[in-house]
Amino acid sequence: MDQNVVMDVAGPSLAELNRKLDLLTAQVQFLTEQAQAAERQRQERAELTGDLMRVGNEAFAIAVEQFEEVQEYVDLADLLRLLKRLLRNGPTFEKLLDQLESVVGLVETVGPLSDEAFAKAVDVLQAAEHKGYFAFARGGMKIADNVVTSFTEDDVQKLGDNVVLMLNTVKDMTQPEILGLVRTVVAQTETEVAKPVNTSLPALLGQMRDPNVRRGLALTMRILSVVGAQGQNGK
Repeated sequence: MDQNVVMDVAGPSLAELNRKLDLLTAQVQFLTEQAQAAERQRQERAELTGDLMRVGNEAFAIAVEQFEEVQEYVDLADLLRLLKRLLRNGPTFEKLLDQLESVVGLVETVGPLSDEAFAKAVDVLQAAEHKGYFAFARGGMKIADNVVTSFTEDDVQKLGDNVVLMLNTVKDMTQPEILGLVRTVVAQTETEVAKPVNTSLPALLGQMRDPNVRRGLALTMRILSVVGAQGQNGK
């Protein structure tokens, strides 16, 4: 009976001991992993430090080499004074950077709009080219070249002296009644010219019996009288 009691007491103690050993093993493994991770980080930091030192040494060597080329033109006092000014104007540089960021943001915002406007302008120019605006402009330039090469300086001066009279004449000629008369005469003249013409004396005398013909002759003679009077006065 005492032996059974001892076995009952020893059983739970052995299980507890095994559990503690498992926990201890897990903790040791965790600590080992942490130590290995710390060692890897230390090696990485050492490698990074070595790389930085190597890059720094190379940069320092390059800087020394470059400064040796300009050392006779640069004074250490000037560099210190420039550094002080840079430090003193730090807020100004910060404002400049803020403005630069604002400009960059504005460009990024306006960029799509400008692309759209450019595409719209290209479409408008293509439509103008299709309609013949550019061809008309090229023809207008050719006309302007012909006008410029055909007139002398004296002609241009006379043109400037008489431009008011010319514009008044054009203004009178563009009156609705004058334009209507010219259009009617041109249209009817084309029709009458297409018809056969009888130039015999009886036919001409027959046309003289037409009141419109007699009125036209009277108006023509009146105009000829005005033209003759202008020529007689030497104008």
